Amino acid sequence: MRKVIRTGNYNAELSFLEAASFISTLAGFPYRKWNLIIGERSANPNIFKSFKLKMYRWFHLFATAIVSNSHENLKIVKKINPLLSENKLHVIYNLIDFDNWQPRSDNYIYGKNGKFNLTVVASHQYLKNLNGLVEAVNLLETHEKNTLIINWYGDVLDSSKFEAIEKIKKYHLEDIFNFHDATKEISSKVNAADAVGLFSFYEGLPNAICEAMVNAKPIISSNVSDVNLFLSNDYIFSPDQSTDIAKKIKFLLSLDQSALIQAGQINRNLASTIFSEDEIVKQYLSIMS
Repeated sequence: MRKVIRTGNYNAELSFLEAASFISTLAGFPYRKWNLIIGERSANPNIFKSFKLKMYRWFHLFATAIVSNSHENLKIVKKINPLLSENKLHVIYNLIDFDNWQPRSDNYIYGKNGKFNLTVVASHQYLKNLNGLVEAVNLLETHEKNTLIINWYGDVLDSSKFEAIEKIKKYHLEDIFNFHDATKEISSKVNAADAVGLFSFYEGLPNAICEAMVNAKPIISSNVSDVNLFLSNDYIFSPDQSTDIAKKIKFLLSLDQSALIQAGQINRNLASTIFSEDEIVKQYLSIMS
């Protein structure tokens, strides 16, 4: 890899993931004629517990620039390596395929057949906080439970789903929760939702939120990553407080058709600006040059 990088006559190199970025940095020793842009994508707090993961960030000193897809991620990098210059740190959000992710063209009816469809797009891991969602739903009033359906799409990566299912049975919430495998047709599933939810304890930049914004959907989300820069406080909760999650679900269920349409359109308008290909490419080219 060092030979490939050093003999390629490149003007710029863009690397992603810790090991690849470390290799790219070492390839620049003892001198480098090209710009090295390192991509940071992880806001996992476990970084602070790993010597290896912290060491990778120390070598960011030798990069031309560090690009993250969230301000929250850059805070972690800066905390690990306080010697990094602010001029090296940049936030560029993820590019979304606006051809694949589009709002429905018809006049969508929210709460059709008296059921509000809250959709979650996430793998089953403890950090995705299905357990907290179950506890929150159990706090709802009976009439609210009767109007709510939750569709969760994602693969199983640990035992969190099975533990949560036992609690769903205990609380008699089987009619509310529906679990589905991960699917490549997720855009159509999001378009069939009344709202999208994210309940994670931490995230980098959650694609599920970005894509739901492009699809003009109302969103409730835990206060992770840069979500508080996208959504108003009415739609954000603390993931470790079931009462707070329940409060936001109640708020969603209280909104009428016009309010839900307006919330989705606000999300779409913002997404059209910050996730557009033209804007993101322009930012990368500026850093590379």
